[in-house]
Amino acid sequence: MNNDIASAFGFPAVGRKKVTAAFDGGRLTSDGGVLLLAQAERAMGICQQLAACISDPRDPGRVVHHLDDILRARIFAISCGYEDADDLDVLRDDPGFRLALGKLPGSGVGLASQPTMSRWENAPTTRELARMMAAMIDIYCASYPAAPAAVTLDIDDTCDVVHGYQQLSFWNGHHGERCFLPIHVYDTATGRPVAMLLRAGKTPSGAEAAGHIRRLVRHLRRHWPDTHITIRGDGHYGRPEVMTLCEATGVDYVFGLPTNAVLRADPEIVTVADACAVRRAQRQCPVLRNYAETRYGAKSWKCQRRVVARIEASTLGMDIRYVVTSLTEGSAEHIYDTLYCARGQAENLIKRHKSQLASDRTSCRSAGANQMRLILHTAAYWLLWRIQQEIPRATALATAEFATLRLRLLKVAARVIETATRIRVAFASACPDAGVFKAITTSLRPAPT
Repeated sequence: MNNDIASAFGFPAVGRKKVTAAFDGGRLTSDGGVLLLAQAERAMGICQQLAACISDPRDPGRVVHHLDDILRARIFAISCGYEDADDLDVLRDDPGFRLALGKLPGSGVGLASQPTMSRWENAPTTRELARMMAAMIDIYCASYPAAPAAVTLDIDDTCDVVHGYQQLSFWNGHHGERCFLPIHVYDTATGRPVAMLLRAGKTPSGAEAAGHIRRLVRHLRRHWPDTHITIRGDGHYGRPEVMTLCEATGVDYVFGLPTNAVLRADPEIVTVADACAVRRAQRQCPVLRNYAETRYGAKSWKCQRRVVARIEASTLGMDIRYVVTSLTEGSAEHIYDTLYCARGQAENLIKRHKSQLASDRTSCRSAGANQMRLILHTAAYWLLWRIQQEIPRATALATAEFATLRLRLLKVAARVIETATRIRVAFASACPDAGVFKAITTSLRPAPT
């Protein structure tokens, strides 16, 4: 151990007794909950599936760290809040991480170091990255015990500020930043991640968005040929190419629609809007909302489609928002308030992915390495999601954010004691979430064979 780290330092006296401290406690870990991550990963098999997508040219006889273990250590570290590969230079000898990767805490080589991690982040080719993204969709489908009758998938892009002149970086005038605009797809009702794709920092065109959705739907259909799929997104995805694709493949959609002069002059919408403004004035209420629908076809569209308008009259004036949908059932109010507005939860999931798992740490030079990081951070998302699913529903942590789960369940101090015949992990006696921790461990324990 570094002598500077192990040297003693002091705190104010307590009860007239001198208080000294040093980082010399021995075989302790501050991330005892990494063992929960190991159980969740073992149950889902994420790292083995991802490793199978990458060719390993190394001589098998000289391999010290297997590829799935390298990915496993990196994903566990991300889940515990260590988003930089540099942290692995210290964590490689952490007894908790060693146990999580099936290594004895006091003997043998440590985990892979930062240079090894960085080499493998840059190793996958474009084809291998595509296979890994397909594997993430496989993991999503396998997370359901049986094919669901219907799923609603939210698609959105988010600003990821770059750390320099990196591949795919692009100036975005709306955000006022040089950035990436990666696409995120979520099964919002359950919080499951589906796909994350790094792309240049500009709004996707209709052809690009349609291409991504086509590949996603095609892969989902291999697992779920009879599941009804609904795609939901904002105005970036309400493009004629996307809507035509959805209609051709039997996928429903609910997309935001930018306003224009034709919609503003539509007689159905104008009539409801005028009546809403009059009623608001007569009742002297600050805000009054109403809904209308019409059939509308832009010049770039091949047919007319159902358009729903949310009309809101207030003391500040009139505000009208539009949604285009392939759904024929349901009132205009249901389409907008219940279906379309629910996509706001996807933005919360994106924030969770970015801020709580630091997935915007895409600071590599190459686009491939940054896409690899998105995949690794999504795998960390899956592990925390799986742990959350095993928390008893009656406890407050069942609906907690990932940052809270990390603080309460992963950042748990433990002493690792190794004897000739067993290894004992001694957690703090005063751990406030000991009951939840034990319940998760029991739930994730593999069935006896």
